[in-house]
Amino acid sequence: MSDGIKMEFDNISSSYDKQRKQLIPCFEDFYNSSVAIAEAITERPNILDVGAGTGLFSSFLLRKFPEAKLTLIDISEKMLEVAKHRFKDYRDYKYIVDDYSKYIFTEKYDIIISALSIHHLTDEEKEKFYRKCYSILKNNGVFINADQVLGNTKYMDSLYKKHWRTSIEQSGLSKEEILSGYERIKLDKEATLSQQLTWLSESGFSDVECVYKYYHFAVMFGKRTS
Repeated sequence: MSDGIKMEFDNISSSYDKQRKQLIPCFEDFYNSSVAIAEAITERPNILDVGAGTGLFSSFLLRKFPEAKLTLIDISEKMLEVAKHRFKDYRDYKYIVDDYSKYIFTEKYDIIISALSIHHLTDEEKEKFYRKCYSILKNNGVFINADQVLGNTKYMDSLYKKHWRTSIEQSGLSKEEILSGYERIKLDKEATLSQQLTWLSESGFSDVECVYKYYHFAVMFGKRTS
């Protein structure tokens, strides 16, 4: 993951959460469907949030699993500082400042989640990282990736991007915030949904499915079974 990504997210760390609902037209359904599909065989699951940022996705998941053990990893220390403040009263957490695509994990997890991060990896890195996620999941563990995807054709992708641009330009964001969003998407390396579902299946995941999709926002699911 590039230094440019780290710099961009360092710069927006303080305003990231505030802008989420305006930058994601389907915000409520996007996150609610991600949380709804998360299951664990224990009331105190070990959860890993990769590309955790400010801990927004984790905060929603903790409402479902309030006794969870939480690990957040992100390349931006400033984003994780926001997460630390968010979870200052939470007792069982760990923060890792590192590139999750290269980090060597030593624990096994019941749930691995990611939101709006894996699309910053190259296709080769995505495929490799999906295999890594499978390897560090416990049996019956689940992986949930809520992310941006590329349209299957140039035409469909152009429709996705046009819809997104129209939405955020009518969202109430300032001109500066909109331009900042346009700059960040230059760092994106999206892959199609169908390709990523294939990679998940080839990595060993079962029950691979897209459980929610709205234009180029999609929630992907996979489970590790014994």
